[in-house]
Amino acid sequence: MAGRVEGKSILITGAGSGLGRVFAQGLAAEGARVGVLDLRLDAAEDVAASIVAAGGEALALQADVSQRGQVAAAMDRMLSRFGGLDVLFNNAGFNSPMHFLDVTEENWHAVMDVNALGTLIGTQEGARRMVPQGGGKIINTSSIAGRQGYPSFAPYCASKFAVNALTQAAARALAEHNITVNAFAPGVVVTPLWEQLDEDLMAIGDAQRPGQALEEFSAGILRGHAAAPEELVGTALYLASSDSDYLTGQVLMIDGGMVLV
Repeated sequence: MAGRVEGKSILITGAGSGLGRVFAQGLAAEGARVGVLDLRLDAAEDVAASIVAAGGEALALQADVSQRGQVAAAMDRMLSRFGGLDVLFNNAGFNSPMHFLDVTEENWHAVMDVNALGTLIGTQEGARRMVPQGGGKIINTSSIAGRQGYPSFAPYCASKFAVNALTQAAARALAEHNITVNAFAPGVVVTPLWEQLDEDLMAIGDAQRPGQALEEFSAGILRGHAAAPEELVGTALYLASSDSDYLTGQVLMIDGGMVLV
């Protein structure tokens, strides 16, 4: 039985770890040919090797998503290898917590450049390659932080609100080209990003012990636990497959019931 994304060429940014890694492996298992893009080439190569070892097709790619030339070059390598770009996941992102009154211009630009500008560049460059082939799907990683502000995550929240706005703007701009643009918004997911966040929040005094921040943020989840990355693969598969062909301009909350909107 063919997989739900059998033969599709799918590029995932930030795929060297966390959600991106699990998405790359999960989509490859469903028949996709996956471009594994990460800032760290060794991480991308590790994920690509794991996919190939499992019988799938993958290509390791390196780029800083805030640098248009690097993104364009990586996409062109993807097209050269797989012959097209059917689905793009703008997934790369990071957080660097600071108390609201301590946020610096440097902190603001660092987070916004990757999370927001990176999504804009990825969407533009992806669309430029999808238009000649008759369409495609673009999927952005948002967050519960794109629905409400948190006092020690101001630039991160602003960047994810921006992702939501870019998702709607791009959906309207690209509809005539048969390109759908959607986003999904996780809550607390146990990934290296959250492990680093745990350390960062202790460093600024928002938590006193390892694991405290994760526990406190997870306390209000209606499903009763923080997500494992594998619990979000079904959402990624839905958005990447033909099942979501009539969906565009939407942000799907996949947070276990943290934010009800």
